[in-house]
Amino acid sequence: MLKQEIIQTIEAYDTIIIHRHVRPDPDAYGSQVGLKTILKETFPKKNIYAVGESEPSLHFLAQMDNIEDTSYEHALVIVCDTANTDRICDQRYHLGDKLIKIDHHPNHDAYGDIVWVDTDASSTSEMIYELFQEARADDWVMTDGSARLIYAGIVGDTGRFLFPSTTERTFKIASELVRYHFDRSLLYDKLYEINHRIARLRGYILEHFTMTDTGLSTIKLTQETMEKFAVDATESSGLISVLSDIKGIKVWAFFIEEGPDLIRVRLRSKGPVINDIAQKYNGGGHPLASGATVSTWEEADELMYDLNQRCQSIAK
Repeated sequence: MLKQEIIQTIEAYDTIIIHRHVRPDPDAYGSQVGLKTILKETFPKKNIYAVGESEPSLHFLAQMDNIEDTSYEHALVIVCDTANTDRICDQRYHLGDKLIKIDHHPNHDAYGDIVWVDTDASSTSEMIYELFQEARADDWVMTDGSARLIYAGIVGDTGRFLFPSTTERTFKIASELVRYHFDRSLLYDKLYEINHRIARLRGYILEHFTMTDTGLSTIKLTQETMEKFAVDATESSGLISVLSDIKGIKVWAFFIEEGPDLIRVRLRSKGPVINDIAQKYNGGGHPLASGATVSTWEEADELMYDLNQRCQSIAK
């Protein structure tokens, strides 16, 4: 019913503006621009935009649109892959006539007039493909370009189909997407290639990470360290999987200093639930993949203590 309501609402509007979260990843771009390209091909007379700050590392996937505030008049706004309103990129999302939320994160902030949240989905890109499947009866069109974007989003959020969020449903959708004509090898290369600066920072992480007896691993990346390697916060966040294959690690945390009183935290787990701890520290996310924000290194130590306690409780 929700998918049908979304389809009917989309078909009723002449202007549709699609948002996603700040500091976007491939699923943010894949779901946002994948939906845009499906709608542009299906409804060539509609005004359809994808907005938000541009992310240079994802330019190979798509470019964002620049629009005036007046474009939001009588517009339908869709926000993809964004759990809460604070993380919506381009805060003009509220200027539209109606708001739809499509997301696969826990629904702690149920914003929007229509809310479709599926925490069992591997990614929001997977959900966009399911929306297209539902709309095939209404002659919606999937192009090779749309398929490439949605496939990139699924690959990104499943860690190349390795994460536990990957299901039979995910593989079924992927099997349909690969029937379209796009260069998967080139796409993988673009998604995972790194330059020498990132490679050297990876070496630094592997040399300096800490690990407790309970299985908690952490790395602190100060502004000074990132300046030394000429790497920004977004690029460093992409290295979160570096520690994933190390034996004995249950939970790992990247602390990335972005500025005065602002330390971003990337959290991953191989079993212990961590999103409730992330919520305690101005964040949230999935049970095994979350993010948080702390203001000081002392507060970072408190977060590490809580994570270590969680690992210790699992060990007992």
